[in-house]
Order: sequence, then structure tokens, then C-alpha cells
Amino acid sequence: MMKKTKGFTLIELVVVIAILGILAAVALPRFINVTKDAHESAVKGAGGAFASAVLLVRSQWEVNRSNSSVTVADPVTGFGEGNVIVNAQGWPTGTSAAGSGSSCMAVWNAILQGSAPTVGADGSGADYVASSGTAGCLYTYQLDGLNDSILYNAANGTVTTTFTR
Repeated sequence: MMKKTKGFTLIELVVVIAILGILAAVALPRFINVTKDAHESAVKGAGGAFASAVLLVRSQWEVNRSNSSVTVADPVTGFGEGNVIVNAQGWPTGTSAAGSGSSCMAVWNAILQGSAPTVGADGSGADYVASSGTAGCLYTYQLDGLNDSILYNAANGTVTTTFTR
């Protein structure tokens, strides 16, 4: 009588390895996009937080305006450190009347509170670089090198995120 052996044959082993190789080749590109997705989520999150903060400043300005006579040069009291300057429509423009890249940094730092992403005038160590243009304040994301950005238009309070994919 012959003794039965248990185990895989060489052909079965090769087929299993080939199937695993095909599955890995198909699944690997999906995992590579995780980093891009994480950076995009960071920009979306910061843009959403910034938009919410802009609306909170505007809401506080409306409350203050309804209770007393508030001028444009007056900082919005009752929000943050009370140093946010708004335009005639109540949208934040900075902590001083000047409109520049430094004013855009001041808006970011004044209205975002807690553990907000960092913003700077150049890319040295900051999460975002602030610049000022005709469309408003542009905050360019630095950590992925793709120039994803958040655009804030102080004329109407809109906050737009843009992705370069």
C-alpha cells in the first residue's frame, strides 16, 4: 500500500504566488494615493475651518453692529482677541487697515484659533504661504509641493479651495 503525502504540489504553489502577485499589482496603486488624499484632506479641512471662522467673525460683527454704532476701523469685539478689523460689509481684512501679504497672515492667525496650521510669508517651515492679490488672500499649501491653495475674497467673504492634481 502506498502512503499518501499531504501538502501542496509545486504547480499549486506557483499558481497561488502568481495570484498574490496579480492582486498586489492591482492594489498597490490604490495605497500610493493615500498620501495625496491626506494632503488634499488637510487643505479641505483648513479651508473649511477658515470659512467657518470668517462667518463667525461676520456674525459677531452683525451682533455688535445691531447693538451699537460700529465703524469699519473698530476691531470686532467679542471674537478672539478682539483685534480683527473688518471691511464695510463685515468681512475680516486683518488686524490693521493695510491690505498685503502680512495682512493676509494677520487674518489667518487672528480668526483661526487653537491648533491652526501655520502660515508665513515664505515657504520656510510654514504649512501655508500667504500672499495678497487682486482676487484676495491666497494661502498656498507647502507640504506636498503641488501648490494646492485656499483663496479668501474679503469683498464678499467667499473661501475657495483649489487643487492641482
